[in-house]
Amino acid sequence: MQVLTTIADFQKARCQLRGTLGLVPTMGYLHEGHLTLMRRAKAGNDTVAASIFVNPTQFGPSEDFSAYPRDMERDLALLSAAGTDLVFAPPVEDMYPLGFEAWVDVGKVSQPLEGARRPGHFRGVATVVAKLFNIVRPDKAYFGQKDGQQVAVVKRMVADLNMGIDIVVVPTVRAPDGLALSSRNVYLTPEQRSAAPVIYKALCQAQKLWEEGERSGERLRQEVRGILEREPLVEEVDYVSVADAASLQEVGTIQQPVMVSVAVRMGKTRLIDNVLLG
Repeated sequence: MQVLTTIADFQKARCQLRGTLGLVPTMGYLHEGHLTLMRRAKAGNDTVAASIFVNPTQFGPSEDFSAYPRDMERDLALLSAAGTDLVFAPPVEDMYPLGFEAWVDVGKVSQPLEGARRPGHFRGVATVVAKLFNIVRPDKAYFGQKDGQQVAVVKRMVADLNMGIDIVVVPTVRAPDGLALSSRNVYLTPEQRSAAPVIYKALCQAQKLWEEGERSGERLRQEVRGILEREPLVEEVDYVSVADAASLQEVGTIQQPVMVSVAVRMGKTRLIDNVLLG
């Protein structure tokens, strides 16, 4: 496994490759969700690369970039065991050199939900993903459905800018009790961790109602919110959304595929999750 820390070195290595290249972009502190993406990439490509880069431009003023969990030594060991061929782990100053001014804004799909609560977040996400795509030049890139809005933003960007990259979306990887795996789960206290599966329980109730024929978006929102608010350790329900799966515009009557998504706060930890219906 080659570990490359400069853009120039990675591009030199990229020029020597033959066949298809799959990319798994990460911010490190890897868990089974990331490794599932790696295995999918390994199975579908001649060469697989992972990026490890904690992207400062997607963190808001009230979000502590410096406190995001990091463990490069462990991450590299996990990637090596998963059969990764190339790792791109650049420093911030290489990705955002002095005088950097070009940004990618993906418009309407980036504005609701996370975009409304975290201004500038998706501008940072889209810009760094576009940079990674230009540096790595993958044939396929792998993303988890847990970050459902991020998936929609990246798909829109790739389509609108004719990037010619196949975006492969892998179902959310969950703990046995249903909690979506996330690097931020490490911040939960034992009591909060025990209560956190209520998020998936609430989403499953929406799915159950939909499977029974319920087509009112508002009814699903109310049911999900009610389950979340009855859990004492859920201190705030940031949002409950039932939105068109592609545009992320809220729906009244469900007549198309939708994403039911939530964001909640437990102590200092903010957790997101979603399920797709239809």
